[in-house]
Amino acid sequence: MKEQIRVLVKLQHFDTETVRIKSTLNDVSKKLENLDSSLKEIEQTIKDQESVLNELTKEYRDYESDVKMNLAKNKNCQEKLRSVKTNKEYQSMLKEIEAVKAENSSIEDKMIECLDRMDETEDIIAKKKDEYLQFSDYIKSEKENIEHEAGINKKTLDELDMDRKNVSGLIDSQLFKKYLVIKEQQGGLAVVPVKDAVCHGCNVNLPPQLYNELFRYASLKFCPNCHRIIYLKE
Repeated sequence: MKEQIRVLVKLQHFDTETVRIKSTLNDVSKKLENLDSSLKEIEQTIKDQESVLNELTKEYRDYESDVKMNLAKNKNCQEKLRSVKTNKEYQSMLKEIEAVKAENSSIEDKMIECLDRMDETEDIIAKKKDEYLQFSDYIKSEKENIEHEAGINKKTLDELDMDRKNVSGLIDSQLFKKYLVIKEQQGGLAVVPVKDAVCHGCNVNLPPQLYNELFRYASLKFCPNCHRIIYLKE
């Protein structure tokens, strides 16, 4: 029985490692997607800021057009000012000229503000593009590492599968069926060690008599609490 228990322990190790590696391999696609998603976020930020810059450029050109139109209007007023005949007309023209100047001054302030925002946006775009290039290199390296690790895990998985088949052939058929049933019922963990009279499957203390019987390896023993196969941890 001692040899059969040792084989069961090996089988449990192979099955536990198989589950762990499969879980790791299942995470590979998610990791790669997360890396691509992070890069796309930077791309989207660049596009959004470029859109903002285009709008600011359009806004600035509209201001320029308004300034030119007001300058033309002001020039026309200056020409008319020379031909006015009454003081009332003269004062009216002066007010109109001052109003155009005030409007242009306000527009120029907006143009300066617009230029400042354009500069800030261009800085953001430049930084994000630099970040994109650096992050692209990082992602390329990370993908290579992930794919390399996945390749190793796949090879290990094949080796575990082969070892499991070899070990399975060394177990009594009825014992093997019992192992499979317990593993299904206990979430994949059917065989657990006992140390200092404590079951490592459920962390419950075993009765003294049962603990002492483990030293004899006379028969298969089960935890009275979690019902897993137990063995003495050497």
